[in-house]
Parts: sequence; structure tokens; C-alpha cells
Amino acid sequence: MSLFDRAKRHAWLMAISTMLAILFVLAVDMIYGHSTIAFAVAIIGLIWLNMPMLRFNCPRCGYNIFFRGIVVIPWPRRECGKCGLELDDTKNA
Repeated sequence: MSLFDRAKRHAWLMAISTMLAILFVLAVDMIYGHSTIAFAVAIIGLIWLNMPMLRFNCPRCGYNIFFRGIVVIPWPRRECGKCGLELDDTKNA
């Protein structure tokens, strides 16, 4: 599996996790009333789940494929933004 495919899988995991975190906070809000604890639990869980994002780096130059300059985008690049290496090797197969 290519680096791009693994990063794409991580991006989908984060999208689904974000939706589940929102539903969790809404459910706690409906059942118990407003709770900053539920919001904090959701945010800490999302940060913990997103930590592997920092390991999706170009094998040639080490540039993270989720970064566009200094901005982090939730979808990875197919090629490195720094050295231009093709990260989706299934395209060449």
C-alpha cells in the first residue's frame, strides 16, 4: 500500500471520528445538558487519533504530505510538495 493510500485511509478515519465526536457531544448534551467535559473528552480523543498524521512524510525529503506550506490540510497530496516525488505508486502500476 502506498504512502498516499495509507494517508488517505487516515484522512477518512479522521472524518468519521470527527462525526462520531460531534454525535457524542450532542448526545451528552441532550441527555445531561451542556457539558464541557464531554467536549474536552471529544477533543482529546480527536487529538490522540490524529497524532499518526505527523508520520506521513515523504521518503525522499521528509516533508509531511498533509502540509501546504505552514498550513495543514485534511487531505494528503499525491506528490511531495517539496521534492515532487510521486507518493501514489499505484498510479504507475
